[in-house]
Amino acid sequence: MNSPVRHQLKARRVQFDFDATPLHWLKDDPFSTYIINGIHLLLPAGELWFCRVYNQALPLVTDDQLRADVEGFIRQEAVHSRAHSKAQLYLERHGLSVDEYVQRVEWLFGTFLGEAPFGMKFLQRKAIQKQWLVLRVGLIAAIEHFTGVLGQWAMDNDTWEENGDPAMVDLFKWHLAEEVEHRTVAFDLFEHLCKTQLGFYVSRQALMAIVFPLFIYFISEGGRSLARQDPDPSVRKMGRTLIPQLLMQLEQTGKRTENVPTFTFLVNATLRWLSPRFHPIHEGDTEQALAYLARSPAAKAAAVH
Repeated sequence: MNSPVRHQLKARRVQFDFDATPLHWLKDDPFSTYIINGIHLLLPAGELWFCRVYNQALPLVTDDQLRADVEGFIRQEAVHSRAHSKAQLYLERHGLSVDEYVQRVEWLFGTFLGEAPFGMKFLQRKAIQKQWLVLRVGLIAAIEHFTGVLGQWAMDNDTWEENGDPAMVDLFKWHLAEEVEHRTVAFDLFEHLCKTQLGFYVSRQALMAIVFPLFIYFISEGGRSLARQDPDPSVRKMGRTLIPQLLMQLEQTGKRTENVPTFTFLVNATLRWLSPRFHPIHEGDTEQALAYLARSPAAKAAAVH
């Protein structure tokens, strides 16, 4: 799946119209709809945090190609954040409140993972500031592992096109195609900023131990916060059940949906990260992602303007 092509990352100034998008935009699958819609609540603040951290890290980058990749990554993530912010308005038009959960996410990225969490003055020391910055770069690398493998899952999956609203499907597939396109940047930047290979390996394993449960928790809670507000009582019941528990139940009974990856898929992706030889270049197909971007209605429209 490795692509030998090295190209410049660019932001595609996409626009989406969700006026005709139904609340359950995946036909007869509110479970998957809410799991995926929860991402709209998590990403705007999260991806702007990526941009802030990477802008702070840019002066430390001594490799010209890597610096260009990081700059392209920042531009792409900024567009992702704006697109999902617009999708929050789509949720509100359907009568769902997003404010409480979004405030929790903004606290996570703005306060807990900010420049000086809880006003900790010792983090203002120059040497400590750099360590805290590199630590946050490592957290992004671990998060981007999941966005990259989920991006490749989406490139290989065709059930969204069969069952979904075209505008929302294009939003997610455009976004995830770009995650495949830039999947190596976060990993390479973290490695570049670490002093030793041993330190890099140990640090990324420790950070993944933090990121994996938090990733599952926030994706789950985003979906549950929306499902609890559904007009249908049977769907609201889903909002009171832990999402990993639901995923495993569906897997065990053979009734799982094809519209979201399995819990086992995420665990296996995490296990691959443990290898000392791991590199995200092997986790996706760049040419396949670029092929989707070449036919994406929103990306094609952005290229014209």
